[in-house]
Amino acid sequence: MRSNALHECTIITMSHIDIQDVVAHIKPEYVLPVERQSEGQNQSSTKAATLSEEGQTAVRDHASEETTLEPPVKKQKLSGMNKKRPKLVKAPKNEKLCRSVWCVKLGEDPRSLCPNPNCEFSHDAAAFLAAKPPDLEGECHNFHTFGFCSYGIMCRYGGEHIESGCNKINEELWAKHKDSPTVVNSLTKELQVSLRKRTYNFSKAKKYLHEAQLELRKGRAEAKGSENRDANNTEKQSVNGNLLNDNINESEYDKKESLERKAGLNSSDGNVDGSVLSKDDSKSEMNQLNLQENIDSTGNFSNHMEKELRPKDTEQKMNEAKADPDPTYREDGKPVGPASEEDIIKLLSREKKKIIWHDKLYLAPLTTLGNLPFRRVCKEYGADITCSEMAMASCLLQGSQSEWALVKRHETETSFGIQVCGNNPEVMIKCSQLLEEMVDFDFLDINMGCPLDFVYKQGGGSALMRRVGCLEQMVRGMIMSLSRPLTLKMRTAIYQNTKVAHNIITKAKLWDVSLVTVHGRSREQRYLKLADWDYIDQCAEAADPVPLFGNGDVLSFEDYNNFRERSKVAGVMIGRGALIKPWVFTEIKEQRHWDISSAERFNMLKLFVKYGLEHWGSDNEGIEKTRRFLLEWLSFLHRYIPVGLLESTQRLNQRPPAYQGRDHLETLMASRASSDWIKISEMLLGPTPPDFKFLPKHRANSY
Repeated sequence: MRSNALHECTIITMSHIDIQDVVAHIKPEYVLPVERQSEGQNQSSTKAATLSEEGQTAVRDHASEETTLEPPVKKQKLSGMNKKRPKLVKAPKNEKLCRSVWCVKLGEDPRSLCPNPNCEFSHDAAAFLAAKPPDLEGECHNFHTFGFCSYGIMCRYGGEHIESGCNKINEELWAKHKDSPTVVNSLTKELQVSLRKRTYNFSKAKKYLHEAQLELRKGRAEAKGSENRDANNTEKQSVNGNLLNDNINESEYDKKESLERKAGLNSSDGNVDGSVLSKDDSKSEMNQLNLQENIDSTGNFSNHMEKELRPKDTEQKMNEAKADPDPTYREDGKPVGPASEEDIIKLLSREKKKIIWHDKLYLAPLTTLGNLPFRRVCKEYGADITCSEMAMASCLLQGSQSEWALVKRHETETSFGIQVCGNNPEVMIKCSQLLEEMVDFDFLDINMGCPLDFVYKQGGGSALMRRVGCLEQMVRGMIMSLSRPLTLKMRTAIYQNTKVAHNIITKAKLWDVSLVTVHGRSREQRYLKLADWDYIDQCAEAADPVPLFGNGDVLSFEDYNNFRERSKVAGVMIGRGALIKPWVFTEIKEQRHWDISSAERFNMLKLFVKYGLEHWGSDNEGIEKTRRFLLEWLSFLHRYIPVGLLESTQRLNQRPPAYQGRDHLETLMASRASSDWIKISEMLLGPTPPDFKFLPKHRANSY
């Protein structure tokens, strides 16, 4: 642990960190000589070339360039994803044992347990056990924890609960757990069928969508009327061709987006986003002067005014609707028939569930790596708020089993949110209604920061920062459908030099959002430079009184203290810092540096493996899933440098020179070679399958 004087000195100098200081300062006695560094780098590069098919292709292409006159091959990207990663190969159905036979009991006939007469899976339990490889060393975590292993004779740790070819149960222990599952939010077969056959009742979502559209039109009309009245008071001139658009500023930001708008990327905004009012000059002036007269006492537009404000495509749809009227809604969006309980007893914002956000430690939603076992580990180390991985709203509505697996919640997650991503207000409002009715969670978060191209080009993720009209309609409708808080997570902007988050936050305050989180980088910037905490502070001022969390570059309690002191944020969200050292939550709460030993870190990995076998399964497929997620995590964990080896506190973007640890295990954990990560996985999960290869999903050009 450092002295208080050194601690204070570090705090003072943190705001003057130079981005050029990218090398971690390690004590000389642990730094490897240059010869050993170059030798290790050559070995690592050889292994990486063997594992990476993309790397081999690039080498062959480069060699062909020297002997031919072909144009040079485009430089290989250092960021993004490794798209040619080896995939987990599943065995054919006729070689896999039917699930109904897994937990066969003494005296039962395995063939009589399967209800499907056309089942393609095997039902010969005796043949399976004869061909099954030897069990792995160690005890079955599921059997010792719950008294029952649901993987039965498939379990690779089944020595304790497989007896005479049958699955044994500890009745006393199982009685305590069988009626109280530790994980909720699983997709039931009935719900999946109703979603896939489109029989799920989304009438509420349709009503909320109509109401959100009317609120958006009303707000825009009032804003437009106010602007025109001000213009008429200063200069008596007619208003020509006003545009109803959701642009934040008429600036360089709009010019950069013009090509994408022409390409039709904003088409999903519909009739309330970026519509053009085409009217005669005289009509426009009269409509603006008489705007307030066309709004009745209930706050709704009269038919005449709504027609004037309605875009051409919407007017055409409404005319079609008159010919074939909707039996549920009138053309103005109001429902037909007696008032429902939701209309009579509508939840006010103050009556909805509240969360105390201030001073909480928030584990960021992390794609792939923010899985349930990892979140449980972070809860062990002191994380207050956890959030699911980003789930695509459209996939949830389609009943995708893999997408629903992302929203599962463990009982230890006391404050749990679900992050959804989408580009269409109707889809997002339907998704929020579905989650509200079928899923257990504490808050819902809209992803406005995903930088991935396939999400951005469809208008989702960070693209919502340039589609504020679509976003407003989305937020208003989702808030109507929820009894729980709705939050937003965004970046500073799409482009590095044009920050727009503060303008969006100023508008979002009027939409009744509960929390805003700002990642201090733009989409264009990704992770190349330090997060802009000065701008996060500006956003916090714009958000007041709505709480705002800052996100970026927190790897120690010193970083946390510095960012809290120099900004008005209500709390901090931690992402990469938690992947590199999950115990950062403990350090922040205890205000100390934790020189964690290699043995303690290995015990942490053991804990993750136990949670993984409980979540993904203890059969062959579950073990290999656990192994792959463990290896993905090790691709971040190896970046941690033990405190005892450092001359000064490690910063997030600093790379260390090649160094050796204080023992063999610490040195192995610091290795950048994936072959060494595989060795660590074999210490926990046994030997890998033949021809096993691993390539990390995320290929980063920043540390």
